Amino acid sequence: MSEEAVTLGSSKPMIATQQELVENRVPLPYRDQCAHLLIPLNKCRSAEFFLPWKCESERHTYEKCEYELVMERMLQMQKIRKEEGGAAAGQRRRHPAYSLPRQRLILFFPLLLRDG
Repeated sequence: MSEEAVTLGSSKPMIATQQELVENRVPLPYRDQCAHLLIPLNKCRSAEFFLPWKCESERHTYEKCEYELVMERMLQMQKIRKEEGGAAAGQRRRHPAYSLPRQRLILFFPLLLRDG
């Protein structure tokens, strides 16, 4: 295993200040490292009456930034799982209903598991 520790958070800097986010009324869930791209997108949307074919370049730039953040978080999670051990790294968790005995499955899904 490698000796480097997994650093949590994003490698992208926070460009928009809290004051700018408050002034432009950016909702709290959207105040991430891509918020500086959301401000001009929202201004363009309101100026163009939210027409879906307008502001395409701004929307693409914002969505690409969000995609890159998600991919970065996924890579961080893979590294964490790898450090924790091989058992959690390659296995997916099964839904609790799949680990129930057949009698209980029939209670939950009677039509799917009916014999005949």
